[in-house]
Amino acid sequence: MSRQKRKRFEANLIAPNVLEDNKPIYHQLKGNWHEKYFQNDFPITLELGCGKGEYTIGLAKFYPKRNFVGVDVKGDRLFVGSQQAMAAGMAHVAFLRAQIQNLADFFDENEVDAIWLTFPDPRPKERDVKRRLTSPRFLEAYKHIVKPGGWLYFKTDHTPLFEYTLEVLGEKTDIQNLEYTFDLYQSAFMDEHHGIKTRFEQKFHDLGENIKYLKFQFIP
Repeated sequence: MSRQKRKRFEANLIAPNVLEDNKPIYHQLKGNWHEKYFQNDFPITLELGCGKGEYTIGLAKFYPKRNFVGVDVKGDRLFVGSQQAMAAGMAHVAFLRAQIQNLADFFDENEVDAIWLTFPDPRPKERDVKRRLTSPRFLEAYKHIVKPGGWLYFKTDHTPLFEYTLEVLGEKTDIQNLEYTFDLYQSAFMDEHHGIKTRFEQKFHDLGENIKYLKFQFIP
């Protein structure tokens, strides 16, 4: 382990907004986010696979009366978002260190209002289809924790993953109001992402790759 990574892990140990397995509250969060952590009744938005938390922090700046939880398994990445949130006094932001397939261990049924998937690993190999974050098993997990009528937003530069996701959604009967574009920056949806860009988004956009975007609601 590098010296920098070790220092980041040590900082996470004492950061109140990094929720990880070595902290007692970690196993008390399910169904208790408002009472145990946020101490308010604002709606909760998740960013899954948040990395350094660019989207979590960016959205939190626009919506001070919503709670935001960035979820990722990489503690050294969460450190960056954690420090930025604390420096900005963002008490409505938290970072959860956990595997996304274990979301049901941390969020109760209907506890979440919205989910953002921002540039997840495309998992292009056929053997990894079930590990794609827009595969049927993950979508079912999201539906369980999102309130009826809650939104899921998805951004990616990867055309095959986007097409796969549209195919999966086209076979589902429990979603509504699906809208999408293969070129976000030239679409009517431009204002919906508030100009927030992850480092991956900036990288691929600079390379000339169009950014794909979709949103839909889960039917109650």
